[in-house]
Amino acid sequence: MKDKQRPKYSISVVAQMFEIHPQTLRMYEREGLIKPRRTERNTRMYCDDDIERLKSILNLTQEMGVNLAGVEVVLRMREQMERMRENMEQLLRKLREKIEREFTARDFEEIVELVPTGEKQVIPVDFEEDNS
Repeated sequence: MKDKQRPKYSISVVAQMFEIHPQTLRMYEREGLIKPRRTERNTRMYCDDDIERLKSILNLTQEMGVNLAGVEVVLRMREQMERMRENMEQLLRKLREKIEREFTARDFEEIVELVPTGEKQVIPVDFEEDNS
């Protein structure tokens, strides 16, 4: 288990951290916005990831005036975007590995020829035709 996912804060500690009533945290849990872990004695325990999510919830509700249904939509969209970002990073990593495996010296030379160096003079291109 990652350290950020290790339960370590009780409901009373979290309520104090954010100056909110524990009942508010219970409501957020009932609404499915946060999912604290439970001990064998059924005590709610929050991890650092829960704390970060709670910060987002409170920012949306208190600072931006978003209702709980809107918070749910925003958080779901954020999660989807994070999954898409992770998938894109994985795709780019695989492409990079494939390119590195199959990239030849000749491929490199062709690309280098396209890149201007400090030794060559760069001549600006005039895109307007001279009609004189």
